[in-house]
Amino acid sequence: LDLGLADGDFKIYTAQAAGCAPVVQALHKGTELIAPVKPATIAKSIAIGNPADGFYVLKAVRESGGWGEAVTDEEIVEGIRLLARTEGIFTEPAGGTTVAVTKKLIEQGRIPRDESIVVCITGNGYKTLEAVLDSVAQPSRIAARLADFDALYARLNGGQEANAV
Repeated sequence: LDLGLADGDFKIYTAQAAGCAPVVQALHKGTELIAPVKPATIAKSIAIGNPADGFYVLKAVRESGGWGEAVTDEEIVEGIRLLARTEGIFTEPAGGTTVAVTKKLIEQGRIPRDESIVVCITGNGYKTLEAVLDSVAQPSRIAARLADFDALYARLNGGQEANAV
């Protein structure tokens, strides 16, 4: 703001995994006290049960008029899928958390559907494949022959040939 890179009309939102959401819990309770929790989530990179900067997060969110939400591991995986499907970006669970919370905040009406927003996606999904292995199909293995590719493509696309696309 002080650099003039953004006008003063913005809100800060926070996102946490439901299995480790001490800041969101404090925000929802209207307290300054961030009670430590024992993390239990697939979002390991944000599983900080006693965040040292939690007070500052609360302050920034409250002063800007923003809000915060927590999402389940299932919602995190769906956030990962949504981003991959719509933007072609494969993120790790922390990014799935921000996508899922953004979706939730829009559904709640806290973020207008036509609002310009920035969502932080900070990690590559290849770093944490174990978090989504149970929810994605295993890749097919084929010989390095065009005929094998065409056959697999047709099987996966209801008989449509690869060259017909």
